[in-house]
Amino acid sequence: MNSLILLQATSPQPSEWAMFFGRFHPLIVHLPIGFLLIAGLLELDRVTRRQTVSSHTITLILFWSAVSATMACIFGYLLSLGGGYDEETLSDHMWEGIGVAVFAWVAWAIKHDRIGPRIRFGPLLYFPALGVAVLLLLAAGHQGGSLTHGSDFLTQYTPEPLRSMAGIPPREQEVASIEPIADVNQAMVYQQIVHPILKTRCVQCHNPEKSKGDLRLDSPEMIKKGSEDGPIIVAGKGSESKLIKVCLLPEEDDHHMPPKGKTPLTENQIALLTWWINQGAPFDKKVAELKVPEEVKPALASLGTGSAVGGGGQVAMGPAPESPVLTMKLPAADPKAIDELKKAGLLVLPLSKEQNQLEVSAVNARAFSDAQAVSLPKLSQQIVWLKLGDTEVSDATLAQVAQLKNLQKLHLEQTKVTDAGLKNLKNLPYLEYLNLYGTAVTDAGLKELAGIKNLKTVYLWQTKVTETGVAELKKALPNLEINMGLGESSIAAFTKADSAKAENPKAK
Repeated sequence: MNSLILLQATSPQPSEWAMFFGRFHPLIVHLPIGFLLIAGLLELDRVTRRQTVSSHTITLILFWSAVSATMACIFGYLLSLGGGYDEETLSDHMWEGIGVAVFAWVAWAIKHDRIGPRIRFGPLLYFPALGVAVLLLLAAGHQGGSLTHGSDFLTQYTPEPLRSMAGIPPREQEVASIEPIADVNQAMVYQQIVHPILKTRCVQCHNPEKSKGDLRLDSPEMIKKGSEDGPIIVAGKGSESKLIKVCLLPEEDDHHMPPKGKTPLTENQIALLTWWINQGAPFDKKVAELKVPEEVKPALASLGTGSAVGGGGQVAMGPAPESPVLTMKLPAADPKAIDELKKAGLLVLPLSKEQNQLEVSAVNARAFSDAQAVSLPKLSQQIVWLKLGDTEVSDATLAQVAQLKNLQKLHLEQTKVTDAGLKNLKNLPYLEYLNLYGTAVTDAGLKELAGIKNLKTVYLWQTKVTETGVAELKKALPNLEINMGLGESSIAAFTKADSAKAENPKAK
């Protein structure tokens, strides 16, 4: 065990001054990189092309490379006192950084017109010293990247066949977002819901190579272990769990997680984590085995492939099976029209090969736009389910959607759709499901929806609609199920209410 690690293990919490200057390490560390590489390139040019580069110029560059490398070492040490780094990787990075500084000073001293002549065998040592400094610089940079981003930072995206040639294991499938779940009721709560949330928002700073606060969130065992301050989960009590508390803090708060500059958890993600903890934080249960409060159903339903929320604590998937459009025999689709949509990045999937209904999804085509939407009407009879959520489409696309006369399910969440575009949907006779989550729709748009008599489910959370507008829509369509989702205040109230129920199981 090296002295740095022993000192870290026994020393008290570093002072604010130490952490203040330590945070400058990522800034300072780039200076010796630039100076040393420039010095090396100038010397290479001088030797290979016989260019006359001023010796004083190179000496000056080497001096500042040595100074900045030394400062980077000092600031890096201060930063390391905060802990949360893999000890072995930190030790390697530290000694490689010190080596850069030492050999940069040696190269400068030899090159100096007054000091150099006094060093025995100086000219023979100059190029080896400069070369070693550059090599250590590259090694230290790699270890620094490993400390910050993980040990596979440089090799993570190595393509084949280079991976096989270099002996790099096959790349693990990344979790960039929560993948749509075919059957939410049968989904494993931790593996398919909780773990993807943690991996996309938290694991970058809480992993085997970088465990801020001695906290890792990459496995059930580490989650149960908690951090240096103790457990982060109080099973059955989401509101008392540190994992939830830090997510609900104001974003400007120093303790807010993820820290400022990182993508925060969404309201739905916080609601799902809170629900999981309130249910005892199980790692081996399915959704169907847990109680699902009404407040959580919209968040769970949003994970499914076009899901709706049913009663009895279950999440009912898809539109009602009695819908006439699902039993209707439709003409076969034009293969050229299908190919055109596929070239635009859309998935075109058969709902029923016998009846020719199609599902078209932009799940892998986030850049899909109004200009590309002109291809949709070429399958005006066959498209029954259309998923354009999280794309670049706006009201102009809805003019094309209006021609899909057998459309039953429409996803427009987090798009640029406004009230004006909703006027185009009034003449879709089979439309039953509409997701407008995260759009700019207001009460004026709800008035347009009142004319869609078969509409059964609409999602409106994080829109600009009001309770008054929702009430008016309910008057026009009494059987319509409207999901408004959860706001931050609702989440806080929900966590408190569910914790109270956990403490008093008899409470209704």
